[in-house]
Amino acid sequence: MSEDESAIEDAKRILRRQLRTQRAERGPEWAAERAAAVAATLQELVIAHGARTISAYLSTPDEPDTRRFLTWAAGQGIRVLLPVIREDGLLDWAEYDGTETVEATLGMPEPTGDTLPPTALDEVDLMLIPATAIGRDGSRLGGGRGFFDKTIAAMAECPPVYAVIHDEELLDSVPHAGYDQPVDGVVTPSGIIHLPRS
Repeated sequence: MSEDESAIEDAKRILRRQLRTQRAERGPEWAAERAAAVAATLQELVIAHGARTISAYLSTPDEPDTRRFLTWAAGQGIRVLLPVIREDGLLDWAEYDGTETVEATLGMPEPTGDTLPPTALDEVDLMLIPATAIGRDGSRLGGGRGFFDKTIAAMAECPPVYAVIHDEELLDSVPHAGYDQPVDGVVTPSGIIHLPRS
């Protein structure tokens, strides 16, 4: 890692710690109060894209809630793939069936369905991913382990990618390196914001 990349990683760690502290201070009740708005905005995005197969994730208590949306998607017959963390740092996938593991793996709740390989994403029309913050240029500050960056970078054809964040986590800019994958937009409780991929 070069000195520049090391400096970027340090800046990312500092900002990530600050934003996680803010999420913890607001508490899960604060996120829960915005759950219906997040679900409605996610529904709007999926309908606008005409997506019939999507990737999403099971949110943690202080993240914007995805579970109401997942229930809606299942009721609409939309196929939802959820990430399963592999030992090599990549992601496998499993279809959403309404159940999940009791304990999260590396902080990420996981589905209990049969595991599918990374190539399952080739059928996805839209990707919904978590983020700690997003810059207005489309740059993404993730959780620090690179799961989604590696996944997106490995795809031959990537569908539109939207990060789900709290309104306060859309920033003017976030530190990012060349290996950090940008997003096409964000979903917040207040609405959908389309961004230029940097």
